[in-house]
Amino acid sequence: MTGGAHGLGFPFCFVQIMRQAEPKSPRILEFGWGRIEVDGYPPFKDVKIFPGGAREWDWRETGTRHVPGIQPADIDELIAHGAKAVVLSRGLWERLQVCPETLEVLAKHDIAAEVLQTEQAVKRFNALRETMPVAGLFHSTC
Repeated sequence: MTGGAHGLGFPFCFVQIMRQAEPKSPRILEFGWGRIEVDGYPPFKDVKIFPGGAREWDWRETGTRHVPGIQPADIDELIAHGAKAVVLSRGLWERLQVCPETLEVLAKHDIAAEVLQTEQAVKRFNALRETMPVAGLFHSTC
């Protein structure tokens, strides 16, 4: 048979285009007062987790305080790492606030945001990381 597929007159070749897999966010293994354990990292007090990595969330970098809360500058790194959803934890006693401008920035980038108490945030984050590029800010105390 000389016509190949669809009679195009040449052998039909199948080319498989491999899509590079998006990096997953590391899993939160354990959580307790003042300590968050993330797979592949030393324990953190507060942590930023994003597709492909995690690091200490140092509030001094952006001037974050419980009030007014999580700043837009706190989430810049999460956006830069390609998150499609962001989980923001408010602490065990929900003392940490979230600035309205922070949620506005996420909405402007079409990034879904969930603001939860830390135990709930950990569970939600671990579930989301299985299905999409997700990032989170986790506060381990009040």
